[in-house]
Amino acid sequence: MASMIPNSDQSNQQKSRVAHFFKQAKIGTFLHQSNIHKEKGYSALVLVQFIFSLVLQEKNLYRALESGRFPDAPEKDAVYDLMKRVSYNWRKFLVLVSTHLIETFLQPLTNRDAVLIVDDSTYNRNRSKAVELLSRVKDHTTGAYVKGFRMLTLGWSDGATFLPLAFSLLSSKKRQNRYQEMKGGIDKRTVGYRRRIEALQKGTETLFTLLDDINPKKLGAKTLLFDSWFAFPSIIKRVVTQYPLDVVCMIKRSPKVHYTYEGESYSLNQLYKKVRKKRGRAKILASLVVGLGTNENGNTIQARIIFVRDRNRSKKWLAILTTNLEFSEEEAVRIYGKRWAIECFFKVTKSHLKLAKEFQCRSYDALNAHTSIVFLRYMMLAISAREEQDPRTIGQLFYMCCDEVEDIRFSEAFLIILECLGAMLAEEYILTDDQIQPFLDRLFDNLPEFLRKPLLSSGVA
Repeated sequence: MASMIPNSDQSNQQKSRVAHFFKQAKIGTFLHQSNIHKEKGYSALVLVQFIFSLVLQEKNLYRALESGRFPDAPEKDAVYDLMKRVSYNWRKFLVLVSTHLIETFLQPLTNRDAVLIVDDSTYNRNRSKAVELLSRVKDHTTGAYVKGFRMLTLGWSDGATFLPLAFSLLSSKKRQNRYQEMKGGIDKRTVGYRRRIEALQKGTETLFTLLDDINPKKLGAKTLLFDSWFAFPSIIKRVVTQYPLDVVCMIKRSPKVHYTYEGESYSLNQLYKKVRKKRGRAKILASLVVGLGTNENGNTIQARIIFVRDRNRSKKWLAILTTNLEFSEEEAVRIYGKRWAIECFFKVTKSHLKLAKEFQCRSYDALNAHTSIVFLRYMMLAISAREEQDPRTIGQLFYMCCDEVEDIRFSEAFLIILECLGAMLAEEYILTDDQIQPFLDRLFDNLPEFLRKPLLSSGVA
């Protein structure tokens, strides 16, 4: 593994972002707590670090294992065995790592209100045929149907940094929409079996499963954000009554969804016609308090609907709902704006971090394992950007990490050449170390600047 990326023991000699992040995030500890371990051969920590580093070397798993370029690389069977185990709890691992990073590194940096964000995105496997639980899903961006999954993701944000907390790869509840079924013979007591059953649920039910796996108070989050796909009064009411969370969401104009106002039931369009609008070109057109239903004690659950001018379409409007009546209209709109962080997260993981593209595997457990490692890569970039107060984008940081790994590999290779040269001089010409070292120093001083600079920055010379 030393030929690919330095481990934590080498971090004093070679400042690797990967090694630093793995130590910073306590990856080894949380792997063990999530029952992710190996009985023999390479440890789970080494294998996860190997997969984690592939994208920084612009290689996929097959090319790294089959090329023969890295003699110390693990065997293919060891890597796939790690990713296909049904007993490994990758969701628990992801929650532990993100919670640790939030509590230790992000919460002390700011007093901003933290929020939870939930959204789904297409996990495209259009070229696959035999992937377990593969289904026909709609890509809401293009409107087309593709083979793959819906990746329902729950994340945390303070408005400056976004970290993923948990996810679920959803298949289709309808049998006619599934290309493959769940494989048989899986122990029903395992995490893998529960994840497969979860994949066949409705997304709205899985949302609450994800919320059950985290602790909002520990994360300092008081508000849950989501878009109109989840904005039904029954869902909002359940979030407010079962969790210590307020809801801020976009709501859609459906004639089937009604809200109570002044003792009558109205659809969203009917409410807009009834409410008095502000004059001029105000950004916020109007707002009113409505009822969503009653809780277990019979008390009415109230929410504020805010009608906002759609700047992309003249004479059109959008509606934002908040269950926290203490929020001003402007405050509710500002908080909802934090939801954009998860859209940027989806873009980076798909465009830069090889989500669903790095390798082909038919196992549903392997898909969950690889997605967790991809999310881990994003965490490293997000923490680096926040700690350094870096104005660069996540994409720029990603390419900088790739360059760093390449410099480390070059410096290691050059050091090996120098060591071989020194050994040959000592063996063939019977020179002492005191005689060889000045020769090597002189050789280094005469190297071109473009070769000497990466060696100096990596600490080899």
